[in-house]
Amino acid sequence: MRRELVTVAACTALGTCAPQLHIHMQGYLNVDGNTGELIEIIIQMAVYADFPAALNALTQLRAVLAEQEVPSAAADSPGCRG
Repeated sequence: MRRELVTVAACTALGTCAPQLHIHMQGYLNVDGNTGELIEIIIQMAVYADFPAALNALTQLRAVLAEQEVPSAAADSPGCRG
């Protein structure tokens, strides 16, 4: 589970690997990770990488949640609007 989380952080920081980020977010949720931890990682990457990369990651997270139909208040928050 930690390996997926670290991979999500790295892909978010790169900012240019959306398909890989999407797959690793799905993988993280499939190994009993939760949406809140993904959002925390994305927020941290906004500080350490850059804000546009974090926005791209939030867009990918919304797509993953829409595919899995996971009800989440975070997915409907104003900060995640596309």
